[in-house]
Amino acid sequence: MNHLHYLYVTYIATTPETLWSALTNPSPTRLWWVNPGDAHAHEAQSDWKSGSPWKLSSTDGSGQTHIAGKVEETTPPSRLVFSWARPSEEADASKHSRVAFDIEPYGNGLVRLTVSHSELDEAVHAGISGGWPKVLSNLKTFLETGKALAKT
Repeated sequence: MNHLHYLYVTYIATTPETLWSALTNPSPTRLWWVNPGDAHAHEAQSDWKSGSPWKLSSTDGSGQTHIAGKVEETTPPSRLVFSWARPSEEADASKHSRVAFDIEPYGNGLVRLTVSHSELDEAVHAGISGGWPKVLSNLKTFLETGKALAKT
């Protein structure tokens, strides 16, 4: 199987601690983890300890889990790594991809966020290639302005 890789780097006017909080607390994730244009957002849920489960669920009241996995590494406020799988494939580790958030101070009042999504099959790569830019742009806007991008 061909394992593809996706890399996204952005610079955000925030602190590593504030970015970490936005990534790991359910309330903020409800505000920014949405593709602008979608009718609803998502909520990331976990205690974010190594070995713990995590899931990305819909906030539309259905409670539907869209992505699930395990936390592999957590080093607040600089690095978070977790597996990523469709709920139907959660039990099959060979179907998991891996997401790493690396957070670094960069200059005066900026943070460099590097998101690396690896071990991807073609279908997941196609999906996240459109999804991550929207979600991470929304995260940046939320942290810099206090508002998420508008839903349509």
